[in-house]
Amino acid sequence: MTADFLALETVSVRLSGRAIVQDLSVSLPRGCLAALVGPNGAGKTTLLKAIAGLLPFEGSVRVDGRSVSEMPIRERATRLSYLPQGHVVYWPLPVRDVVALGRYPHGATDPARLGERDASAVIRAMADADVTAFADRRVTDLSGGERSRVALARALAVEAPIVLADEPIASLDPRHQLDVMRLLRRVADAGTLVVVVTHDLGLTARFADRVLVLSGGRLAAHGTPQEALTDLVLAEVFKIGAYRARVGEAEIIVPWSEA
Repeated sequence: MTADFLALETVSVRLSGRAIVQDLSVSLPRGCLAALVGPNGAGKTTLLKAIAGLLPFEGSVRVDGRSVSEMPIRERATRLSYLPQGHVVYWPLPVRDVVALGRYPHGATDPARLGERDASAVIRAMADADVTAFADRRVTDLSGGERSRVALARALAVEAPIVLADEPIASLDPRHQLDVMRLLRRVADAGTLVVVVTHDLGLTARFADRVLVLSGGRLAAHGTPQEALTDLVLAEVFKIGAYRARVGEAEIIVPWSEA
């Protein structure tokens, strides 16, 4: 497992003349669940979009040694699966067809005529995201949480070596938050690099291998949850104090007070 499967070197992003991400360098390996955390406006979503090649940036983003900027669009879409924040589908498509959109970068343009490999990927993704039960329902008839899981299934159906998920648990109830984080943990354990933006420090501490803490567009801390989410970082970046405990090997972090 190479430590620099995804390598960012001095990445900066400016939007409307304002620096949103500044001089950020970090490397992440395959088989890793990396949580990108920070206060509102820290640059998390902007950084994720830059990694996905959806925003112009200065510096270098490389996947397995190849520059994302130099990849053809279709290749990039098969290497990095991007799940945007608040993913919305406005058309009354069956859930199965929405998930099948994840196979589009592989050349599967007609959900009704999927090859065996594409159909198997869609079935696996729906099962993993727990949406098989409503595969034939229109996605516009689902609840917000159900639609979020359908969007996650679409991202998983790509079967890319990197999954970039922007707040995938934001609209979910506690049970499905746990289910999604367990799923992303399993995806990472199977060899995929998963980068997830989240505000839940407790689930970050429980499930993430690596934590990237952003503050003002800069990398304020980086390491294991224990290394990155110290009391000092929580106080300086998040302006909070936290209650901490341990259950086996896992650390529990609960935001508890203002710093």
